[in-house]
Amino acid sequence: MIIGITGGSGSGKTTLLNLIREAGGLVLDCDAIYHELLQTDTEMLSAIEAQFPGTVEGGQLNRKKLGAIVFADSNALLRLNAITHSAVKKEVLRRLKATPGLAAIDAIGLFEGGLAELCDITVAVTAPEEHRVQRLMKRDGISEEYARSRIAAQHDDSWFSRHCNYVIKNAGDITNYTNSCLAFLQEQGIMNPETERS
Repeated sequence: MIIGITGGSGSGKTTLLNLIREAGGLVLDCDAIYHELLQTDTEMLSAIEAQFPGTVEGGQLNRKKLGAIVFADSNALLRLNAITHSAVKKEVLRRLKATPGLAAIDAIGLFEGGLAELCDITVAVTAPEEHRVQRLMKRDGISEEYARSRIAAQHDDSWFSRHCNYVIKNAGDITNYTNSCLAFLQEQGIMNPETERS
């Protein structure tokens, strides 16, 4: 079974992903895969440089320079996403073929990147904006203003909820939220209710 997991930054997807990993599943973090590809995929870098001249210097992407272009121009961001989504999807497919069985694809752009079509079910993890802001500030060491601007640039919870088969709400209480994740995985037959967790 392949589960697509999405939701805004700081919503708490990691808890669900860790439980799937605990159940023996392969977890594919598309953000991490993208950062790996920046180091290894010369084809993707060439395509970025061709589309945004001057953003790749000495074989390395200048993320600040690229960010300044794409976050100021929605069409530029769409062009960048077309390049990166295609490269990430190719790598995700390669890894899924290499390790068949239970897998989770963690991607904020699950639908835009064409990854949802690889999944048997899709899950949105949602959380109140204030909780997400605090979590992002703590996790990434960023300012409140930057955290809010990142959240504002993403789809809201209702968008994720409308597009996914399932929604797990994270209201900020880690015990309740973990129990909701466990209940969902038990419902899918991934975790046995009787299994004792260490």
